[in-house]
Amino acid sequence: MELNFRHKIGDKELATAIAQDYETGEVLMVAFINKEAYEKSVKTRKAHYYSTSRDEVWFKGEISGHIQKIHEIHIDCDRDAVLFKVEQIGGACHTGHYSCFYTEITDDGENIKENKNNIVFNPDIVYKE
Repeated sequence: MELNFRHKIGDKELATAIAQDYETGEVLMVAFINKEAYEKSVKTRKAHYYSTSRDEVWFKGEISGHIQKIHEIHIDCDRDAVLFKVEQIGGACHTGHYSCFYTEITDDGENIKENKNNIVFNPDIVYKE
């Protein structure tokens, strides 16, 4: 199934990619994906994304070892977003959390609750310069 790369950042044609834990349904992260990253993900069944800040395709877990093994791939009705249902090895978030969505905005909108139980690795050790 072909994915449409309708989102434009500069001259780059991108789509939205969502990674979701295939067992629990927890949303782990959202990223951009270009055609090359999408094709690599489909072929290898390991998640690849496109970094707008580095202007390059990146393999999730290349540095950290925290890879995403793809179990299922779904495309939305407009074919401009892809959902990877993955087995997350380690943490999905560069902050050390299992999911990037560890912050909850409370009903009053003033307070932020961080889930400290979501931390699975120390980013200072994994990403030491």
